Amino acid sequence: MKKVLYLGLGYPDVKKSTILYTDLMQEFAKQGHEVLVVAPALNKGDYGIRTEGEVQVLRVRTLPLFNVGTIRKGLGNLLLPYQYKRAIKKYCSEFDFDLIILPTPPITLASIASWLKKKSKGKIYLILRDIFPQNAVDLGMMKENGFFHRYFRKQEERLYVASDSIGCMSPANVAYVKQHNPVVESEKLHLLPNWEKIPESVPKEEIEIIKKKFDLTDKFVAIFGGNLGRPQKMENIINLAKSCTDYKDIFFLILGSGTEKEAIKEVIATSNLSNIRLIDRLPKKEYIQVLAAADVGLISLSEEFTIPNFPSKVLTYFGLKKPVLASLDLATDFGQMLEETKSGLWGEAGKTDNLREKLLWLYHNPEARNEMGENGHKHMAKNLTPEIAYETIISNINGSKKKA
Repeated sequence: MKKVLYLGLGYPDVKKSTILYTDLMQEFAKQGHEVLVVAPALNKGDYGIRTEGEVQVLRVRTLPLFNVGTIRKGLGNLLLPYQYKRAIKKYCSEFDFDLIILPTPPITLASIASWLKKKSKGKIYLILRDIFPQNAVDLGMMKENGFFHRYFRKQEERLYVASDSIGCMSPANVAYVKQHNPVVESEKLHLLPNWEKIPESVPKEEIEIIKKKFDLTDKFVAIFGGNLGRPQKMENIINLAKSCTDYKDIFFLILGSGTEKEAIKEVIATSNLSNIRLIDRLPKKEYIQVLAAADVGLISLSEEFTIPNFPSKVLTYFGLKKPVLASLDLATDFGQMLEETKSGLWGEAGKTDNLREKLLWLYHNPEARNEMGENGHKHMAKNLTPEIAYETIISNINGSKKKA
């Protein structure tokens, strides 16, 4: 498994920001692998191969894939394998990859992964982080059994069959794939929880500066950081903020970007909420500083989901020892994880009174908050780091059967 190819989607420049996939590829390089990442260009005209961190990154010209409408995003994802294939042919003289790694989303890279597998005789490892197209059906973005659903469902099955090994976020994810995809060999499926480097603790003096900057001094701060899209159903967080207006020192901070950002901003304005603020996505270092100044990390998932999602934003909460309060659908086993690790509380999405009760319990119990924060940090250190994810991938791909 010396030479590794990663087919990415959202892959930032590690000098400016990091995500779980940059952490993982840097770990592969650290372990002595030659890594080539294929990902969209970050700036117009910035195409070709360059070194980013310890890996080689081939930046490809694509259509816009983020913060655009459903049709443009769909078209961009459909064209992606052709654009990647053309770029790989142009810049790669040899196809001698031992391991081909790709995550979902998107599922449209199945064709290029299969092509590379035949060319290189390498194995395909699928990081399953988005069960599409069912998530789109759940959110009413796609008609069940319609033309697009049938097309993408075939692509999904094709991707599962082509993969030699499939890492799933949680036990519920493994069970879901087994139940709904009888074409998938059960031995391919295994647990690959999300991962992230544990951030360094933020000095108290920096936290005080952040509190003054964002007017958080003497406030109990509940923070949500990450994508602001339909899957997150931010109305549940806004309704929670509305229910807490009688507590003048409870403040809600939302940081991020996404398709629902403007709608969220409008709801906050029209509701005249003074206990909630929406801030644009921050660089990772500054986001960590702001999160360090918070008391609780918030999670929100749409109650419409029938697939078990497992939000990765919890990792940064755990890393900074923040207790978690989650508004969840009943398909996910995320709440079970919070209970088992004693790292947070959760309530059923859409039931604001219950979520308010959980928040106020955290508000009134600072010692319990600290204990939950410590528990989450311990769980992360033991189970959710790039080093552990690397070992899981290598051990499973080495043990998988080579497919024809």
